[in-house]
Amino acid sequence: MGFFKFIFSKTFLIQLVIAAIVIVVLAFLALRWLDYSTNQDQRIAVPDLSKQSLDVVDDQLAELDLRYEILDSANFNPDFPRYSVIEQVPEPGQFVKENRKIYLTLNPSGYRKIMIPDLIRRTRRQAEPTLRSLGFEIGDVSYKPDIAEDAVLELRHKGKKLEPGDELMKTSKIDLVLGDGSGRYRMEGEEEQDSITSEEEEIEF
Repeated sequence: MGFFKFIFSKTFLIQLVIAAIVIVVLAFLALRWLDYSTNQDQRIAVPDLSKQSLDVVDDQLAELDLRYEILDSANFNPDFPRYSVIEQVPEPGQFVKENRKIYLTLNPSGYRKIMIPDLIRRTRRQAEPTLRSLGFEIGDVSYKPDIAEDAVLELRHKGKKLEPGDELMKTSKIDLVLGDGSGRYRMEGEEEQDSITSEEEEIEF
């Protein structure tokens, strides 16, 4: 009976109320500390870093207490300055906490180089789609005497003859030298020999 009498006594009820108040206060303080430590109420709008150089990006993010990390370089995009930001994660306008890391993809210094395939003696219908699929452009098309019509005899870039395995920047313009199908095959230097032979025939006549 003494135990039940103590439970319903005024002293016990006062202590119970004090304990409840202490628990509520501690819980409130714990929540406030948690909000402060995690910066739950702090929201920073991610700026638009598109086309910005790394120097500008570094200054912008430092002012906002944000960091960055370069993920990789994308394929070269001529619409963006070299070494500028092409993509970013999170995207502009999203809200993040301070010290958040922004992931960047940069524009490389130029188009990558691509190896020239072996297209000699391939037809024009085969060669042109192959070169375009690799990112090259078709330039001038000229013809030389050859037994095969539209067969690729040479590939040239800015007047220089290309060999299979050579490398050119993507979007480079490649000129095609094709056979005219005349039934004749003339090697380099044979034009002079043909001229001499013709003169000899005229003298003999």
